[in-house]
Amino acid sequence: MKKITIRVPEDVARWLKDKAAEADRSVSSWIRELLERTRREDEYEAAMKRFLARKPRKIEWPGGRRPTREELYDRPRRNLA
Repeated sequence: MKKITIRVPEDVARWLKDKAAEADRSVSSWIRELLERTRREDEYEAAMKRFLARKPRKIEWPGGRRPTREELYDRPRRNLA
């Protein structure tokens, strides 16, 4: 891991220590978890934007016809008795 030093105002430092203590974490681990969560959210958002930017594609159905509702949901019946 890489060490990074930051400077924050006194009131922010107090708030940060309180938040870390509430989570039963050190300030370092609390900030690390916050940054990791933020990075995952950014990566998820970027992936979602890439997915939504794709053009829709036509589904090629086997035999050229769409399945009926009954064919899609045809399941063996369970004997509840």
